[in-house]
Amino acid sequence: MTDRHVLVTGGAGYIGSLLTSELLRQNFRVTVVDTLLFGGESLTPFLHHPNFHFVKADVTEPRALREAVKGDWPKPEAVVHLAGIVGFPACQAVGRQVAWRYNVDATKLLFEQASSLGVGRFVFSSTYSNYGLSPDGQSVTEESPLNPQSLYAETKIASEEYLLSQKDAACAPLLFRFATLYGISPRTRFDLIVNQFVLEAFTKRELIIYQRGYSRSFVHVYDVVRGIVLGLTADEARVRGQVYNLGTDAGNYTKDQIVALVLKRMPETTVEYKNLTFGGDMRDITVSFSKIKRELGFKTTLDVDHGIREVLNALKTGLIRSPMDEKYRNAQFIVQ
Repeated sequence: MTDRHVLVTGGAGYIGSLLTSELLRQNFRVTVVDTLLFGGESLTPFLHHPNFHFVKADVTEPRALREAVKGDWPKPEAVVHLAGIVGFPACQAVGRQVAWRYNVDATKLLFEQASSLGVGRFVFSSTYSNYGLSPDGQSVTEESPLNPQSLYAETKIASEEYLLSQKDAACAPLLFRFATLYGISPRTRFDLIVNQFVLEAFTKRELIIYQRGYSRSFVHVYDVVRGIVLGLTADEARVRGQVYNLGTDAGNYTKDQIVALVLKRMPETTVEYKNLTFGGDMRDITVSFSKIKRELGFKTTLDVDHGIREVLNALKTGLIRSPMDEKYRNAQFIVQ
């Protein structure tokens, strides 16, 4: 039995369920804290595992972390905070007050509890949405100014500012700004661009595209998990108070390029382009990932074409039988 113990909030989610699997594979003890808003089927494969522990709790509760670590196991050496209202449509749907409570206030509560419990590391999941738009088409780095275009990004920036103000605390904060994710996990999401495009091309044989020329950055969910594990195992002095863009320079694509990759696998799909102005996430951005590669040696292992084939295979074979089910979406509305 290992003494290495990581607590994962939102561990039943898209990233969290795959992270739980990988941590168990690497012989960590894992405590998952989750409200099971989207169900708990993603965690059922781990229930037999002696290194797995599940606590149903809401991270906005003042003692959620303290209650979760009661028992015989050693205290967690790290907390990976993934729980929250994820994505701009979901934040818009619940409103500013609720989004702030779950995304900002909860982060502060958890960090304070982690610090008082003697947890050594606090890994925070943030987003490249924080940058908003690339100035003059230049690649944004971790030092670039933040220009949030959505309520979701505003909540993430507020959490980042708090955590970075605590970089000298006993509990070391580490922040990852994820690119847009794709790929299959135990709790797959179909409200993400690549996965959504594959689903619509497969089920409808058509794609309707908004914000046609916009650039985004993409990373496979498994590579995000690998990056988080790297952050958990890296020397603390190296990562304390650091911010890393998590993705790959090869993952910077325009929407037209993503569409072309989908059409390569499903050439019978028709494509319609529409103009739409809306109050929301207007990212048009190219991201640099040189820092995480240079400082932590991180390299991705999967590309968008692999992700498209992976999602298509899951749909064709019936591995995911009801992809339109609400549990596969954080929000029902997505602008493509």
